[in-house]
Amino acid sequence: MTTSNRLAGIEEYYFSHKLREIEELNKQGKNIINLGIGSPDLPPHPEVIRILQEESSKPNVHGYQSYKGSPLLRNAIAKWYHDWYCVDLDPDSEILPLIGSKEGIVHICMTYFENGRGVLVPNPGYPTYSSAVRLSEATPIYYELKEENNYFPDFNHLDHLVKKNAGHTPVKGIFVNYPHMPTGQLPERKVFEQIIDFARRHGILVIHDNPYSFILNDHPMSLLSVQGAKEFAIELNSLSKASNMAGWRVGMLISSRKQVDEVLRFKSNMDSGMFLPVQLAAAKALSLEKKWYEDLNGIYRNRREKARELMDLLNCSYSVKQAGLFVWARVPNPINGFDLSNEVLYNANVFISPGGIFGSAGENYLRVSLCTPEERFIESIRRIKEYLSTKTVTHV
Repeated sequence: MTTSNRLAGIEEYYFSHKLREIEELNKQGKNIINLGIGSPDLPPHPEVIRILQEESSKPNVHGYQSYKGSPLLRNAIAKWYHDWYCVDLDPDSEILPLIGSKEGIVHICMTYFENGRGVLVPNPGYPTYSSAVRLSEATPIYYELKEENNYFPDFNHLDHLVKKNAGHTPVKGIFVNYPHMPTGQLPERKVFEQIIDFARRHGILVIHDNPYSFILNDHPMSLLSVQGAKEFAIELNSLSKASNMAGWRVGMLISSRKQVDEVLRFKSNMDSGMFLPVQLAAAKALSLEKKWYEDLNGIYRNRREKARELMDLLNCSYSVKQAGLFVWARVPNPINGFDLSNEVLYNANVFISPGGIFGSAGENYLRVSLCTPEERFIESIRRIKEYLSTKTVTHV
């Protein structure tokens, strides 16, 4: 039996096989400190957990749920968008809860893209964008995000890519993601307006992936706050990062009624809805006051200082204006990110993600996750200092 053509070019996710390697190293007694994965290590709010526990004990909550999600959750999402993003939504028609926003990326690609079509994908960017486009049998067309341009799109270059591919692989969509992963670049309203204008001029769909807007960012922003954006854009959001619910798999798709209904045609054939107690607990998470985010960001702020100290040890450079769960840093010449990541892993027993896994434009970078207790950062710094003291330093 052979696999289908749609799996051509789809490789195992980098972290999947790298975690197996780390597991083998741990079996050898290495005790690797993992600073690579963006999975929050902190728990959700106690009230969120309480609601899940109480609702799960009820006898009438274990059946199939609505494909469109609980009205209580959809109303909570609408209020959350109104209060934090200044975006008004119809909870009955413009919101589709998801079993994590990652499934939404695939659902959108399978709904709108197909063989012979192109989709603009950021480089560097989240690898799932490319994989999902390929699974739909469309073609990823990469646009480079450059440090000197603050990791914003070059719209003249985007126009060129659309025109260049019009005859053979017409562009049907574009992925954008601000605050950006992996670079941490914050959004700007002017850039959001340019993105919607670009989509309007070319008649393409924008998919904005927005899970990091509350992490180390005092001004959360939605692409849908731009006038007329719902007509051209779908926004994905998530409770994984800012609510510490990554394993709960709660996300959302926000757009016009037309586009929500179109994606639902695909999604309703793929799953039967989310466990109701999870939805009710998620609604509680969305109602948390500002203090929740302030306290969470206080912890991440302290960890970020340690992550920067670690990057300084390796003579890496970085912007102090980054948001999100990571520190993105340029490695010193002539070494690249993969080599430095492996050097630190095998000699100091600390894993840091090489930037090249996010695209060719990231090969000279490292990405450090903040999802590790501060004491583990302190231990990582100690290990790296110890290693550096034992070698002839050539790149630091």
